[in-house]
Amino acid sequence: MLTISKDKIIGLIVMLLGAFIGIVYVLGSLVDYLMWEFANDPLSRGFDITSSWLGGVDIFKWQFFVVAPMCLIVVLIAIIAVWIGYSMLTTPAPVPLEELEEELAAEEKALSEDET
Repeated sequence: MLTISKDKIIGLIVMLLGAFIGIVYVLGSLVDYLMWEFANDPLSRGFDITSSWLGGVDIFKWQFFVVAPMCLIVVLIAIIAVWIGYSMLTTPAPVPLEELEEELAAEEKALSEDET
């Protein structure tokens, strides 16, 4: 029977939740802002130096300076959460202390026998 430890389940939940929050936040903030910019009559803006290289999106509005850094911060936190969850999911379970003590005792016994 396949047994999964509690740490691996928590790691999977953290990883999936971090990815979900990151994707939803990007779609809900930055992509929504850019789609709103394109939807508000992009052909009537004309082409000026500030926005022509982005296809008519005016990046010098204050909303962009609020949305972009917050989106970056949330995405970075989500990436860290995914990394922590992946690490928890793929790290093997620690060896029980009793087994470790038995191995050390066996090694000490073997060393003491070799010395004599």
